[in-house]
Amino acid sequence: MNPHTIVPTLPAPVAPAAHQAPAAARRSRRRLTPARIGLYAFLLGAALFFLLPLYVMVATSFKGMDEIRQGGIFALPHAPTLAAWRLAWSGACTGAACDGVRTGFWNSVAIVVPSTILPILLGAVNGYALSFWRPRGAHVLFGILMAGAFVPVQVMIYPLVRVLALAGVFGSLPAIVFVHLVFGLPVMTLLFRNYYASVPHELFQAARIDGGGFWRIFLQVMLPMSLPVLAVAAIMQVTGVWNDYLLGLVFAGRDHMPMTVQLNNVINTTTGTRQYNVNMAATLLTALVPLALYFCSGRWFVRGIAAGAVKG
Repeated sequence: MNPHTIVPTLPAPVAPAAHQAPAAARRSRRRLTPARIGLYAFLLGAALFFLLPLYVMVATSFKGMDEIRQGGIFALPHAPTLAAWRLAWSGACTGAACDGVRTGFWNSVAIVVPSTILPILLGAVNGYALSFWRPRGAHVLFGILMAGAFVPVQVMIYPLVRVLALAGVFGSLPAIVFVHLVFGLPVMTLLFRNYYASVPHELFQAARIDGGGFWRIFLQVMLPMSLPVLAVAAIMQVTGVWNDYLLGLVFAGRDHMPMTVQLNNVINTTTGTRQYNVNMAATLLTALVPLALYFCSGRWFVRGIAAGAVKG
């Protein structure tokens, strides 16, 4: 072959633009399929199912009784008023007293604070000990705690009443706090034990080599790493204790009735014309703390779950 002969070359194939593939993927994701339409319809129906009663409660609480008697349960209030809210907070009758649900609110706060802190602290220590130190009989102890988590509350009421009555604390604030501690400790132990089980064991061994003891490793190493599961535990415990009715009715006593018990008294002790706007306002006031906790810390709950709070 003559070295001076020019060999024609074919043009190199042009690669598709890098942005074309992601754009095609986005278009395929935006394409409505029967499955996607069904998913959206289900989510919309579920949202309406849960939000519609809340809307009716809010709208009714801002109406006067004359407007409520006209019907139109889904109609917005024509002349919004806060009179029902003020009456529900400080003037509605909860039996012999007519001071609203205000007293019950502070009683619930006094119950929730120790009933949240104590189970979380003890559950964290139990989960830490069962995950890293593993004393003799740890599996048996963990099994007993888990069995306690599945025992119905109604089965344990009478034995707890007898025990607390013999101890002389039945119908007091320590009694209701102790009951919430008993029923909250198994779930808190499960949460923290599963969370610590996902922590690398080499971290614990390194702390042991550095001379760390039981409490030093827990306070300086494990507890600072536990913020996600602490948020999950706090949300679960606060919501459960605040929404409780049965245990508060039985164990709290007349002087420490939680807000849920006083809400029941507001609704069931009404004489004459039933004041629906006051009942709705009292219900919303009672649910305000769990709703605020959900809206303010919902992302922390999801983050804690994703960080391993329920991993086994």
